[in-house]
Amino acid sequence: MINWAELHFEQVVKMPEEYDVLDLSEGEWESSKNDFAVGKYDELRPGMYNADIFEGKRLLHVGIDIGGPVGTKCMAFMDGEISHLGYNPEPGDYGNVVITKHSIGESNLWALYGHLDSKSLEGKFAGKKISAGEVIGWFGDSTENGGWEPHLHFQLSLVEPATHDLPGVVAPEDREQSLKKYPDPRLVLGPIY
Repeated sequence: MINWAELHFEQVVKMPEEYDVLDLSEGEWESSKNDFAVGKYDELRPGMYNADIFEGKRLLHVGIDIGGPVGTKCMAFMDGEISHLGYNPEPGDYGNVVITKHSIGESNLWALYGHLDSKSLEGKFAGKKISAGEVIGWFGDSTENGGWEPHLHFQLSLVEPATHDLPGVVAPEDREQSLKKYPDPRLVLGPIY
């Protein structure tokens, strides 16, 4: 069991003072008045996930999206190692992704960084040690991030992934079980909304 209250984490994305918190429940990435925006965890997003990979039924978001300019840095929130990395090519998927593994007491925690640019994978390999604050990757553009607006999909997992993939959205009927496996990223990111 992880005692989150006793832990301190480095920033994953350096956020400006002002950013928008998006309501994506209408199924569309809305325009933002600021350069950065946040999409919520545990949010139903009907109409947003129309690609075949979502099977027409996965629409509950189990990560946090941080939107910003292409090339925005994403950092490790604590020491750990690279667990998995690769490219998910399907339209609507993550594109380039890095998953890190962190030991916290007796527990392991994995973190998925999705929608990155291709240079985020360079020089990385499973088992490579990483340090808190180290750059993990950069926001990719729509040609390499699955076709999305530039953003980071950041997701935690208490279950070891089999590959460089985790379901970033799940079917609503799987909500209770999924929220246990994929805890709220604000436990690491802090109260960003």
